[in-house]
Amino acid sequence: MAQSGNGRDISRHILSTSSSLLGFCFLLVNFIKLWKIDRKISVFVDRSVAMAIILFLGASVLSYVSMRTDGKKSDVYEKAADLVFLAGLVFIAAVSILTSFETL
Repeated sequence: MAQSGNGRDISRHILSTSSSLLGFCFLLVNFIKLWKIDRKISVFVDRSVAMAIILFLGASVLSYVSMRTDGKKSDVYEKAADLVFLAGLVFIAAVSILTSFETL
């Protein structure tokens, strides 16, 4: 688990980065409506970005809760935020790769 001094910094980084990626995902959902792409690809990207929104929102909430609590619970929330954030990154990268191959 993270140490108390260093752990707060990790939670702050997760919170700021996941909230930025959350905003990016919301913009992407709106831009999907403007792009003239195949309906099948549009639905796939739309649902995939919605899943990424859920993951990044979860990471943001968990990292915030980690900063607001003390002791062992803080470490548990921080570890959960770290894992959810990493899952969101892997998920959005996989969707980006699949979408780029599909649109070629």
